[in-house]
Amino acid sequence: MLQPPPAEPGMREEEVDTPALILDLDAFEANLDHMAGLAAAAGVKLRPHAKTHKSLVIAHRQLARGAVGQCTQKVAEAEILAWGGVLDILVSNEVVGPRKLARLAALTRIAQVAVCADHPDGVAAIETAAEAAGTRLTVLVEIDVGTGRCGVAPGEEAVALARRIAASRHLAFGGLQAYHGRAQHKRSPEERAAAIAEAAQAAERTVEDLRRAGLDCPIIGGAGTGTFALEAASGVFTELQVGSYAFMDADYARNDPPPPFRQALSVLATVMSVPRDGAAVVDAGHKALPTDSGMPLVSGRDGIRYEGPSDEHGRLVIEPGADRPRLGEMLRLVPGHCDPTIDRYDWYVGVRSGRVECLWPIAARGAMA
Repeated sequence: MLQPPPAEPGMREEEVDTPALILDLDAFEANLDHMAGLAAAAGVKLRPHAKTHKSLVIAHRQLARGAVGQCTQKVAEAEILAWGGVLDILVSNEVVGPRKLARLAALTRIAQVAVCADHPDGVAAIETAAEAAGTRLTVLVEIDVGTGRCGVAPGEEAVALARRIAASRHLAFGGLQAYHGRAQHKRSPEERAAAIAEAAQAAERTVEDLRRAGLDCPIIGGAGTGTFALEAASGVFTELQVGSYAFMDADYARNDPPPPFRQALSVLATVMSVPRDGAAVVDAGHKALPTDSGMPLVSGRDGIRYEGPSDEHGRLVIEPGADRPRLGEMLRLVPGHCDPTIDRYDWYVGVRSGRVECLWPIAARGAMA
């Protein structure tokens, strides 16, 4: 259920109800501008990932800066974007199940929609849905370039699947999905460069195999916030599917060097208890912040560490000599992983110079189907 917004435009930040998802608008806008400029300079297309932001407002801001469309991981996310006027959408994931595929095919009436496949049976199911809807669906072949998740093997297996797609009257072969998720958070530049070099080589070999089979490859998509510069410079990838760059998080900050973007996203929390020396508790626990990528950082407060959450509480450790937070004081917490953090909230609270400027609904929150 959509919750009432935790703030109103014009409020001071310290008047916001907590926990709340805070978006530093100056940093956010600088991130969008910087990535748009980098992609344009590299001569590659930008297709940001809506699984991160889940927001029509943000999608349209990215499109206004030259993005060619949006990625999603779920049909429900694609529906919300299409209904909201985003007209070029790639579901950069496999979709299985007749009901989901029927919904996906229906979206072609209002938007250009593509989906990924990595198995002949999956292609057949997409074909059935497209035929039933009287439409033609674009399908990309996902190849496994090192993540070890979805994807067929590069080369012969990928070509066979592409031929199957291209032979259908109800499908169109759209290219390759070659995302290396594990590479995004490899800490050293050497590790990231080696991983993406292998991914680019696998994609390039597959493109050559496709050409020998008489198949053009309009899209070679992939990349993420941790490695986008490597894919852009490879000469192989045509689209960058970056998402976290708009916000950043504590885990990306651990990369050496971190991606060239500003920290724009935080969770505003209130100190609800100061029970003893060296300890405090905030009103942001498991339900406010994921910890799959480590604990959040306490922004701007040296010597204060978020040690661990329970359902509704977050325990802070205050090191000797650090300023002890006051009861009722508000702290910004930088999440370890921005994507699942955003999915916990109904609203972005856009803040500039300490004042609430806007409230943006997170329209695709919880869109898992």
